[in-house]
Order: sequence, then C-alpha cells, then structure tokens
Amino acid sequence: MNTAYVALGANLGDPTAAVLAAFAALANLPESRVARCSSLYRTAPVGILSQPDFVNAVAVLETTLPPESLLDALLDIEARFGRIRRERNGPRTLDLDLLLYDDIELDLPRLTLPHPRLHLRAFVLLPLAEVAPDLAIARRGSLAAWLPAVANQGIVRL
Repeated sequence: MNTAYVALGANLGDPTAAVLAAFAALANLPESRVARCSSLYRTAPVGILSQPDFVNAVAVLETTLPPESLLDALLDIEARFGRIRRERNGPRTLDLDLLLYDDIELDLPRLTLPHPRLHLRAFVLLPLAEVAPDLAIARRGSLAAWLPAVANQGIVRL
C-alpha cells in the first residue's frame, strides 16, 4: 500500500457538507481506504479575496492506485460535486488536491508531487500537521518547520 495525502476544500453551497461528503467519496475509491481525516477548518480565501471563506481538511489514503490514476479519481469526484474550473483560486463546490504520494517526486504537465505550494498555505499545513505531525516533505524538510511561516494566515478549527 502507498500513502497519499489529499487536501479538501470548498466555499460554495454548503462547504461543510461538501467536505464531509467528499470524505465519504474518498472512502469509496477503488483499491483505497481512508486511514485518517483531519478536523475541518475555516480559512480565508487566497488570491481572489472577494469570495466566501473556505472549509478545508486533509485525508490520508492508503491506496494501490498509481498517482496519476488517483488524480483522475479525485478529478472525477470533483466533477460529481459540480466543480467547474473558471479561474485559478476562484470559488468552488469542491477542490481535491493530491499533496503527497509516499516520497515520490513527480513533475508532469498535470501532476507535481509534492504539491508545489503546500508548504506556503495554512489551510494545507495545519490539517496536514493534525494527521501527520512528524511528516517530512521532499526537498522542503519537516512539516513542523513550515508552520511558523503561515502563522499569520487566517484559519480556525471548526
């Protein structure tokens, strides 16, 4: 089994219900099981500030799906939740980002691992630290070392 970390976020409709339902959708992925889920967090938007706050979380998956197949499954779940990609960092019904997959480093046109901005965002780091406090990020170091850098970003555990 491989370990994958997936970030979940939503800010349209009922974002809390969407993230909770997405946890259930992840639990139904083939060749996979949800090993752990973080708490939910309310966070301010990044980039486009004139949109509702987000509800974010992280799930830990144990899976035998290869990274690109897992990405395809995540994009399928997003589509089932009505995700329409209009603009980067815009509002969304559901966003699922593959953050890490074991210690694999990839730089493909459609998938970069580790996620290139995960160490810069409180809405990823805090839930990730909750489910994997001792995690090390390839070429970035310990997760704990990055937490002070995002301490000024608005995030509240729900």
